[in-house]
Amino acid sequence: MAKELERKAKEAFFDDDFALAVDFYSEAIKLDPKDANLFADRAQAHIKLNAFTEAVSDANNAIMLNPSLSKAYLRKGTACIKLEEYHTAKLALQDGAAFAPDDLRFSKLIQQCDRFISEESNDFVSTISSSGPHLNNTNDGVTKEAEEDSLVSQIKEVTINRPKYRHEYYQKPEEVVVTIFAKGISAKDLVVDFGEQILSVTIDVPGQDAYRFQPRLFGKIVPNNCKVAVLSTKIEIRLAKAEAINWTSLEYSKDTLPTKINMPIVQSQRPSYPSSKAKTKDWDKLEALVKKEEKEEKLDGDAGLNKLFRDIYQNADEDMRRAMSKSFVESNGTVLSTDWKEVGSKKVEGSPPDGLELKKWEY
Repeated sequence: MAKELERKAKEAFFDDDFALAVDFYSEAIKLDPKDANLFADRAQAHIKLNAFTEAVSDANNAIMLNPSLSKAYLRKGTACIKLEEYHTAKLALQDGAAFAPDDLRFSKLIQQCDRFISEESNDFVSTISSSGPHLNNTNDGVTKEAEEDSLVSQIKEVTINRPKYRHEYYQKPEEVVVTIFAKGISAKDLVVDFGEQILSVTIDVPGQDAYRFQPRLFGKIVPNNCKVAVLSTKIEIRLAKAEAINWTSLEYSKDTLPTKINMPIVQSQRPSYPSSKAKTKDWDKLEALVKKEEKEEKLDGDAGLNKLFRDIYQNADEDMRRAMSKSFVESNGTVLSTDWKEVGSKKVEGSPPDGLELKKWEY
């Protein structure tokens, strides 16, 4: 069954229906969670959908199941490049290249990572140089050593103030989901606190500087309904909204007013039956009309008599019903009494109509 789902997933992928491919791969993984190829191939579908974090997670799972699966490293490297995590991407690609030395894709992507890393370093240093004071080595008494020390101290200061982990958010009508892209974080190194309109996140890994993210949120939340999930590549925080409003940003701004989200109103009503007519019928009224007609219906002969007995039994109390049942059964259907005091203490003998004789059948 898993192989059949994998075949359908590949067909969907080749037809450029990547979302369907992800669905088929997910179903196949449920049936065969130890197949590294399924995770690696779903990672590729995630990349096509720009779901790069999910792609990295799938690639990591594939590597755990099969450490020599080269395409898993390729998927991880590709997704990490898209997430601008060039150092992580380069390490993954180098590991994968060791298992597939003839695959030129690894070397090309590693070169791409080197270029991005170099550009990042150049941009960072040029930003520090342009924003810092311009020192010259003339007669102002500032030596070349002092200039270099000043630049190094500025770099250290900006590096310390630079956010350690990237974060983003998206929202639903009832919640806001905050994702912090912190890999390999243990739950014991994470502290998350919720206030009425405050989120406090602290990641304190031994041997590293603590990371703190403490925004005042755009809107109020319900702390008891908020949840935290620590995943291999990220931390996912679900904030339960106290009000159904649209958050235009994650953090509070006094210049932005919240807007209400129009929630669809679902009314409880009796099911309407399909009809080709434009005018719908009132089935409650029709049911009441049928019951009224049945009650007022005039029947003749045995049908009328049976209806009379049925109506009497339906409207009778418990003693009357017991009397009717006992008398009818014991008299072989020839007597019907409603007086329990009369028939309750004795056996009811049969009483055939005039001109007829009561006989008992022998079996």
